[in-house]
Amino acid sequence: MSVITSSVTPRSKQLALAVVVTCQLMIAIDLTIVTIALPHIQRELGFSHSGLPWVVDAYMIALGGLLLLGGRAGDILGRRRVFMAGIAAFTLASLAGGLAQETWQLIAARAVQGVGAAIAGPSILALIATTFEEGSERNRALSVYSAVTGTGGSIGLLLGGLLTESASWRWAFLINVPIGVAVLLLSPRFIHEPDRRPGRFDFTGAVLATTGMIALVYGLITGTGWRIPSFALAAVLLGSFVLAERRAAQPILPLHLFSERDRAAAYTVQVLFASAMFGFFFLMTQYIQGVLGLRPFAAGLAFLPMTVCQFAMVRVLPRVLPRYGPKPFVVGGVATVTVGIAWLTALSGSPTYWVLAPMAMMGLGGGMAVLPLNATVLAGVPPQEAGAASGASQAMLWSGAAFGSALLAVTGFGVGVALAGVALVVTVTVIRGAGPREPRRPRDLAASAR
Repeated sequence: MSVITSSVTPRSKQLALAVVVTCQLMIAIDLTIVTIALPHIQRELGFSHSGLPWVVDAYMIALGGLLLLGGRAGDILGRRRVFMAGIAAFTLASLAGGLAQETWQLIAARAVQGVGAAIAGPSILALIATTFEEGSERNRALSVYSAVTGTGGSIGLLLGGLLTESASWRWAFLINVPIGVAVLLLSPRFIHEPDRRPGRFDFTGAVLATTGMIALVYGLITGTGWRIPSFALAAVLLGSFVLAERRAAQPILPLHLFSERDRAAAYTVQVLFASAMFGFFFLMTQYIQGVLGLRPFAAGLAFLPMTVCQFAMVRVLPRVLPRYGPKPFVVGGVATVTVGIAWLTALSGSPTYWVLAPMAMMGLGGGMAVLPLNATVLAGVPPQEAGAASGASQAMLWSGAAFGSALLAVTGFGVGVALAGVALVVTVTVIRGAGPREPRRPRDLAASAR
């Protein structure tokens, strides 16, 4: 993959990375910062019990439904331009959410936040792919991205608990406004606009992908009455989408991205892994507050060992990843998470502090797996398709997150162990079925030695 190297200094690249990962942190935090404030939101705005979940669901549906379109938009219209448009929408929606006086206003603001995140999110990963050369340089950048993505949920819980208890739930939204404005002001200065691919949108594919993903995510998070019709509609729409993409001159999602064995396996593992991790995350949040009786901020602190371990792992991993390749770390990471979730299932009735060790183990496993998966998804992707590959990756993650959250909320930790175990089996099967690893070229050896 060609990258931007001629006129961009290493310092400029690092500043660009700081801008885009700040945006990624804001998106990751927003998934959980509002969740912990839901009881306060319900009391002040008068949400019904059936209406309250839409504060989260509106964000998830809009985000999951538009990721494929957002990724391809960056390839065609320009990634910096699309990135900034997404951040502008996200920031304005955050302001509207913080000022909301009616339930419908807050739900609408959350939906627009999801739209903004879906537009900006894929461009973040694509900008990293086109700014940093494949190898050790990109691995270091991806380690920062992975650390922010992996720890954002825990930071959101901490921040949400702190703001809710010390100020108001409204600050869970308003805190995004100055950050978003800063990102918008700094983006033109530090983010170089890569060459964009001239062309036009595949309108048919865009409609089918968006409506199909919305139906899928809605089916995953809604009640049982609408689940089967939503899944049936999603199957029809997404099946039609695949057929349409085979005929499209410039498809929203180039299907040949799935023809490379390692990348297709990485996408599959991302769905299963995200299902287990996010399902655990939301179930543990309810368990720590509802069963252990911790206040919101204390509940956020309970995730601190997991956050620290995950951050430490993704910062160390780039030093050894070039030497051994991504596959051993994906297997080790998924296996560690599987053991961590299984350990948690055995802690019923145990002292509160006993949850810290398995949660730390899950942080280590998550940090071990996320960076290699991201690197595998982007490896060898042409620059003009980086947005599509990134959008597909994030669509896998968010679909898995919605699936795991909905499933574990009903069935408990046991299914989380099963999901993580299936991810482990898929990963090991792919590795055993793959041919011997190709000898590394001298250039790769030099990169790994740096």
